[in-house]
Amino acid sequence: QVQLVESGGGLVQPGGSLTLSCKLSGGSFSFYAMAWYRQTPGKERELIAHIISDGSTNYANSVKDRFTISRDSGENTLYLQLDSLRPEDTAVYYCNTISDRWTWGQGTQVTVSS
Repeated sequence: QVQLVESGGGLVQPGGSLTLSCKLSGGSFSFYAMAWYRQTPGKERELIAHIISDGSTNYANSVKDRFTISRDSGENTLYLQLDSLRPEDTAVYYCNTISDRWTWGQGTQVTVSS
């Protein structure tokens, strides 16, 4: 059974940084474009970054030049480096394929506040 487990969230001050991790078990994402999403209460889940098998990346305008997505296919782990965090980045962050192929994990909460 495929399982996604996100971690690394927390409370950080504006301008701070965090590194999120997403570990996949029961499968392999080597052949899939992987993505990070985020969701705030009352809003739909938003795709903010994705990476394809050749390492190419793409970002939503809201996080471009501040967030960096990367992957370690050998470890089945996806990462998201969050820099220059803003209060509006506060959300629950999730990972999945770009077509949300797998069951969603529990996500990891990121709170940006002074």
